[in-house]
Amino acid sequence: MASNREFFYRKLHSLLGVIPVGAFLIVHLSVNYFAVRGPEAYNQATHFMENLPFRYFMEVTVIFLPLIFHAIYGLYIAFQAKHNTSTYSYFRNWMFRFQRTSGIIVLIFVTWHVWETRVAAAMGAEVNFNMMAEIVENPLALILYIIGITATTFHFANGLWSFAITWGLTITPKSQRVSTYVTMAIFVALTFVGVRSILAFVG
Repeated sequence: MASNREFFYRKLHSLLGVIPVGAFLIVHLSVNYFAVRGPEAYNQATHFMENLPFRYFMEVTVIFLPLIFHAIYGLYIAFQAKHNTSTYSYFRNWMFRFQRTSGIIVLIFVTWHVWETRVAAAMGAEVNFNMMAEIVENPLALILYIIGITATTFHFANGLWSFAITWGLTITPKSQRVSTYVTMAIFVALTFVGVRSILAFVG
């Protein structure tokens, strides 16, 4: 029974990391990319998202609850994992280690980001271009944001590779090699969007 329950939790953890958490990440990065077009475009995009019907219900059920489960069970997996990269230093072994390490970084980054934005908004602050510009005008905060964004996009893209195996989409070695190239391309593309967006708030 315990093994069946753990199998279910791991499948659910994998699924929630892609749908809906991963899907939200793509939407969030897409909205942030409007910052490249200037304050007005970014503010219009964020205001549109904030005025969606049933926004709070969707935030809780579609974003925060899945994210909390994925984070808590992810921590359990991370601290249960036994790393042996010093003995078996091959690519996928390192990716396994980086996935667990990046997950911890992402959890810290997301907690900080939510505090700086959503919690601040609940206290009366307006989430807009000026808010983000004020956050990243501190060079240290900017560096931490870039690290956090990169860790997040890596964790998602590499998680897609594991998801495809977990759900039986890539069974053969060839399909897994192709999946490696595809997920690496996704990582590069999303990282570009995320970093380019945060740099748009500077200066």
